[in-house]
Amino acid sequence: MKTTIGKMLLAAGVWLAAAPVFAAEIVVIVSPKNPATRMFSEQAAQFFLGKSTLFTPIEHTDGPLRNEFYKKVLDKDSTQVKAIWSKLVFTGKASAPKELGSSAEVKKAVAADPQAIGYIEKSQVDDTVKVILTVQ
Repeated sequence: MKTTIGKMLLAAGVWLAAAPVFAAEIVVIVSPKNPATRMFSEQAAQFFLGKSTLFTPIEHTDGPLRNEFYKKVLDKDSTQVKAIWSKLVFTGKASAPKELGSSAEVKKAVAADPQAIGYIEKSQVDDTVKVILTVQ
């Protein structure tokens, strides 16, 4: 019995160790031409959940950064967010956000559009974008 439990705990430990962990700090960014200077997580969530059209969200393709952002800012997982956007698109209430493959691409798209909002790793920030929220 002890051997079976030990094997199960070892297997669980290996599985947990293999689970991806995103360690970089995430920031929400806008163009320097955007008048916004600060934002709360709850406000940012409105744009990434399609509840407000004041800003145009620029998304990352699926991955650890996106999953961490969804968890910490939207309090949802990627399946839940996908369902929300599917409903909005199907009913004609919104268009799904543009998805880009890297923080460099998101930063470039946000820098070029004063209405855009995105999120990237803090280490990727430069003077082409303005940080309005540091994700905790």
